[in-house]
Amino acid sequence: MVLTVEPGLYIAAGNDGVDERFWNIGVRIEDDVLITPEGQDVLTAGAPKAVDDIEALMSGIRAA
Repeated sequence: MVLTVEPGLYIAAGNDGVDERFWNIGVRIEDDVLITPEGQDVLTAGAPKAVDDIEALMSGIRAA
């Protein structure tokens, strides 16, 4: 069986204490996990999740 684990953070407009430029956005970091009788394997373990890594990927520059 494969499960998708997708925690999310969604910022509503008018949210006190949050800069307006971040209103109405959502951020989700997903992982696909293979479950077998022998255990689990995170299929997306190699996918970038740190901000610096994602920004580097999006700009075409590989992070250190």
